[in-house]
Amino acid sequence: MTQDNKNLFLAFGLSLLVMIGWNYFYGAPQLEKSRQEQIDAKRLQEAPHPAPAPSPRTRAADAAPNAPASDVAPNVTAPPLVKSRADMLATIPRLPLETKSLTGSLSLRGGRISDVLLNDYRETVDKNSPKIELLSPSGSPKPLYAEIGFVDQPGANLVLPKSDTVWTADKQTLTANSPVTMTWDNGQGLLFKRQIAVDERYMFTVTDTVENKGAQPVTLFPYALVSRHGKPKTDGYAVLHEGFVGVVGDSGVQEFTYDSIEKEQSATKRLKGTGGWIGFTDKYWAVTIIPDQDAPFDARFASIGTAFKTYQADALGEGRLIAPGASTQVTTHVFAGAKETAALDAYQAKYKIKQFDLLIDWGWFYFITKPMFKLLDFLYKFVGNFGVAILLITVLVKLAFFPLANRSYLSMAKMKAVQPEMTAIRERFADDKVKQQQELMELYKREKINPVAGCLPILIQIPVFFALYKVLFVTIEMRQAPFFGWIRDLSAPDPTNIFTLFGLLPFDPTHVPVFGSFLHLGVWPLVMGVSMWVQMKMNPEPTDPVQKSMFAWMPVVFTFMLGTFPAGLVIYWTWNNILSVAQQALIMHRAGVKIELLDNLKTAFGGKKTPAGAHVRFMAGIVPAMDAPRATAEPAE
Repeated sequence: MTQDNKNLFLAFGLSLLVMIGWNYFYGAPQLEKSRQEQIDAKRLQEAPHPAPAPSPRTRAADAAPNAPASDVAPNVTAPPLVKSRADMLATIPRLPLETKSLTGSLSLRGGRISDVLLNDYRETVDKNSPKIELLSPSGSPKPLYAEIGFVDQPGANLVLPKSDTVWTADKQTLTANSPVTMTWDNGQGLLFKRQIAVDERYMFTVTDTVENKGAQPVTLFPYALVSRHGKPKTDGYAVLHEGFVGVVGDSGVQEFTYDSIEKEQSATKRLKGTGGWIGFTDKYWAVTIIPDQDAPFDARFASIGTAFKTYQADALGEGRLIAPGASTQVTTHVFAGAKETAALDAYQAKYKIKQFDLLIDWGWFYFITKPMFKLLDFLYKFVGNFGVAILLITVLVKLAFFPLANRSYLSMAKMKAVQPEMTAIRERFADDKVKQQQELMELYKREKINPVAGCLPILIQIPVFFALYKVLFVTIEMRQAPFFGWIRDLSAPDPTNIFTLFGLLPFDPTHVPVFGSFLHLGVWPLVMGVSMWVQMKMNPEPTDPVQKSMFAWMPVVFTFMLGTFPAGLVIYWTWNNILSVAQQALIMHRAGVKIELLDNLKTAFGGKKTPAGAHVRFMAGIVPAMDAPRATAEPAE
């Protein structure tokens, strides 16, 4: 077996291993995980257990205080009593929240931001489906809330606002044009005022003021936290982070999954710095607290509890001494909303928040991925359809790589022309690999051949492909973005399936164990497979049986691999294949070279193969065209 055959065989085998491994390590476990989560959720709702008492504040006698712990005690082993979201909201005095982007309410008990619905986003593509519920109060099925306040020095035992403290508000409704001020007097000379403002998007501004009307100075530590009760359902993709996230000082982006935080000492990760933000991120939504960007703070990611976990991200500021008759003021921002690129960039600039744009998981190719989205969004504003914008980006990418592709194709053509000499060298020096390599290098030098030129267009386009994949997968702008026809969400797989006769058979083959994830094959993946097959037929068929078999099966393998990919990515790949066929045909025509497509198609469908002399003429046509200025071509991608 030649080295080329070995490489092809290895590539084919690795592709199969990727498919099988993906299904074994992700497909089947994810299916089982989803089923188990449904069972646990049902069990949690049905369990008649009493609600646990709030946990005490944890602090060391000789250390600075921590931010308050979660509402769930660390030693709880039974599930807490869960009410419906509506019932839980009805039991707490609340103040309505109404803006263009948000609907919900503020809790007057505890002064928490714990009820937020996103007006512009719904659970499905159905316009009548429920709005996305982002924040929910403690005691509801999926508690997630933000809390801001103060803790005192260890041993001080001041009466401070807690989670059960009832505040008094000066307004009936919180709107973008009408902030709300809440007040509470501790009865010991401290008056607490909390002003909560919100803009038209997703940023809350919480300004806490403490007036010391007593006779003794006090020291208070400002804190802010985001708490999440129970592990949420995550997609579990390696290319997407979901869980704890933040930037603290110069630490850069810190990311911890719900499982990885358990591996930290005491299930806690501590950071310290000046400026930044911390919180939780889901695929499309996030809740973060943003302390004063000019003041140092201690950040903590923690998992609290045993059987039933509470996850908390909190920030504790430096102590503030408040003399008698004086006051102090602390401003904290809370982001609770959709991870819209424009909104995050605007908040980063307005409030000078460190690396706030990285709340979106742009990945390692950040420098490519974000500009790719910017270009995509720019084109979208002109055409009004993200699918069409993807088609236009594909054209721009092809144009950008056109000169390189031309040179690559010519180099490949030269490789084909000198194939007999290469074979002769390998046979002549079969027992002397060093000499064989030297002679091949001399041949390449003499004929001005770059042996790796054929790989360059593919290698260069890999980051582009991955960047587009990330854009389609992580940006909320792609969520539920329609194309045409049955594609109503470019970020989701093609909803059709050949194994159900495109919806005629009432069953879901994807639930079949082991291979279920491969049994979702829509129209666009099939079109992509056909386009890839046609592209491969543009070149002469390999004479080696192994190579021929691999090239024959490669479109089939990729068709099934892309069956579960986002429809937008499949559309990109299909369109790229079509453009590659057209580009290669044009280049070969200009070079006066025979196009093998029709002959190969005839052979594939049982027709007579073009006489062997045609291939000779094909190569004879290429060689004189090598040095022609207009002789350009592209290999199959």
